[in-house]
Amino acid sequence: MNEDDSEETGGRFERDTDYIPDRITRGARRPEHGPADVRLWPVEPGRYRLVAARACPWASRAIVVRRLLGLEDVISLGLCGPTHDERSWTFDLDPGEVDPVLGIKRLQQAYLARFPGYEKGITVPAVVDVPSGEVVTNDFPWITHDLFHEWRDHHRPDAPDLWPEDRREEMEEVMERVYTEVNNGVYRCGFASTQGAYDAAYDRLWTALDWLEDRLSERRYLMGEAITEADVRLFTTLVRFDAVYHGHFKCSRHKLTELPALWGYARDLFQTPGFGDTVDFDQIKTHYYVVHSGINPTGIVPRGPDLLGWTEPHGRGPSRPTVDAWRVSGERGGGRTARAATTPGQTALDPRTGQRYERDGSEEPSA
Repeated sequence: MNEDDSEETGGRFERDTDYIPDRITRGARRPEHGPADVRLWPVEPGRYRLVAARACPWASRAIVVRRLLGLEDVISLGLCGPTHDERSWTFDLDPGEVDPVLGIKRLQQAYLARFPGYEKGITVPAVVDVPSGEVVTNDFPWITHDLFHEWRDHHRPDAPDLWPEDRREEMEEVMERVYTEVNNGVYRCGFASTQGAYDAAYDRLWTALDWLEDRLSERRYLMGEAITEADVRLFTTLVRFDAVYHGHFKCSRHKLTELPALWGYARDLFQTPGFGDTVDFDQIKTHYYVVHSGINPTGIVPRGPDLLGWTEPHGRGPSRPTVDAWRVSGERGGGRTARAATTPGQTALDPRTGQRYERDGSEEPSA
């Protein structure tokens, strides 16, 4: 993430999207969608490690999709801590600050193992080939796309259809607008370095959020009555909105909690297994408020906002969750970690059907 001022852009933030484009496909086949003239790696259970960070919205997409599809035993997960320096994300959450599978302290080592002298950003999510220790790809939109399309043989039996073929064209249009105007829009506000650039970014963001508020007033999810990848992509921005983007990035017309449809929708997703139980508000806030020293030079991390609203009934769809089915650990207003309860006998929403089921305690408690 580059927050440096740029004379060439007139103070506008422009994201570097030059990622490693390799794909992992079934039998290393040529993919039907997206970049195809790239190096293709074969799907092999146990071969790859997804390296992510709960702090990062782009990496959180991959954590959520992996959980929704039931790929926990097929693709292992390495988690970096919430802060990083100019060189790399690090595995400071692990004993000895070393990833237990890859045996490295810095994600940069996997990049350099494949590309000596690699000078571009060391980003998450990244998929690493465990046998060689080399990075495969960090192209985050195609990582989650391919987890669905190319790893189908390894999905759980009732995995949600995140890419319904009959809605694909419309869904891609919706996701493109969500990405350019909302996912990236909050960064345009936060990293703008002139008043004019900020004002333009702010107007674009809220035009899109007003559109989403209207759209979600008429349907449960972005594409209708079932969760799709479009919802995953929007959720990772919404769940950070009040904790970070509203104040830190100056996206301050309204809080998420003041937008009835979006707030209900965000709680609906949060209370669905695979979403809220992968969120760590402490890590999210620490990342933004500590790493972005140009915006927050004191490095002070706010204690708020109050998180208990995330567990309140959302009132959307055929089933209404109960607060008892979920918990938020830590003191009220302390910005602690949100986790889905996994106690046997408690209930949760199934992301495919929208119906509640009784937990048997076998779910993985965290991604």
